[in-house]
Amino acid sequence: MTEKRIYKAIVQKVIASGPHGPYAVASSDEFISSITFSLTKPVWEEDSWPERGTFVALFSLREKRAGWRAQQGRFWEPSDERTKHSRKEQ
Repeated sequence: MTEKRIYKAIVQKVIASGPHGPYAVASSDEFISSITFSLTKPVWEEDSWPERGTFVALFSLREKRAGWRAQQGRFWEPSDERTKHSRKEQ
């Protein structure tokens, strides 16, 4: 089984009532375009929504016509920082 790639992103805006439900728009230094993700389970794993400026961990990205979409997300954790650094050293 391969390890899931973690993308660190910062929330730019939260849309509470989008056409397909609540979602957030984030940006990452790794992508030119934005990354959107649903704020409903099972995509968003947390009990509370992120605020603008919050760092999040996004997984399983898919490119769509309007940009990138994450299929899974949660708040960024200190252990994520260690994971990213250890992979860069390999």
